[in-house]
Amino acid sequence: MSNIVLLDSQSHRKLRVHTQAAARFGDNQRFVAVVVNEFHVLAMHYPILFSKDADTGQFYCGAMLGFDAGENLFLDEHRALSAYRPLNLQRGPFLTSGPDLAIDLDHPRVAPSGDQELFTEAGEPSNYLQSIMGLMRDLRPGLERTRIFIDTLLGLKLIEPVTISARFDDGVNREFTGLYTVNRDQLKELADAAVLDLFRRGYLQLIYLMLASLDHVSVLAQRKNRSFLP
Repeated sequence: MSNIVLLDSQSHRKLRVHTQAAARFGDNQRFVAVVVNEFHVLAMHYPILFSKDADTGQFYCGAMLGFDAGENLFLDEHRALSAYRPLNLQRGPFLTSGPDLAIDLDHPRVAPSGDQELFTEAGEPSNYLQSIMGLMRDLRPGLERTRIFIDTLLGLKLIEPVTISARFDDGVNREFTGLYTVNRDQLKELADAAVLDLFRRGYLQLIYLMLASLDHVSVLAQRKNRSFLP
C-alpha cells in the first residue's frame, strides 16, 4: 500500500526519513529502473539491460544488481558509498507529480527515527531535501530522454531478448529471463545515415555503454559465489 501526497512545509515540517541503503527500506532489488543520464556511471558497476513493465508492457532500462528475487549484491557498497547507487534507489520515498515533489507517507523510510529531516525549523528545505530536489531535476528529463532512446531503438529493430543463466557454487542453476539487449548484428547492418543519426543524438555512445556493461554479468556471478562462503 502507499499513501502519496504532495510535500509541503506546513503539513510535513516534522517528517524525517531514513536515507541509508538497506533491504528493509526497499533496496533489495535485483533489477532497478534507470535513465540514460546515469549510463556513464552505471556502466562502471552494473550490467545495463532492457526489460518490460509487467503492467504496461512498455520497455524500460534497468541495472542488474543480483540474480535472485529480492537480491542486491551491492548493498554493502551502497552503504559505504563506494559504488554508485541508481537514482531510483536514492530517491525513495519521493516521487514527482508534474512539477511538484510528492512523498509516500507509508514508505518504510518515513519514520520519526529517520536520520534526515526534510525541513528546517523555519520551514525551509533541509540540505538533504535540496539534494533530493536536485536529483529529481535530473530524473524527470531523464525519463523522457530514455523513452525516446528506447523508441528509436525499437524503430530500428535493435532490441532483442536475452536470457542470463549461470550455475553457482551452491549447485543451483539460475536463469534471469525477461531481459533484452541491443542486437549487435542488426546494429552492424544499419544504413550509414541511421548510424550517423544515432551518433549525433548521443545514442551510439549509450548503446556501446550498454553492450560493454554486459561484461559485469560474470563479475556479478563472482559476487554471488562469494556470498556462499562461510
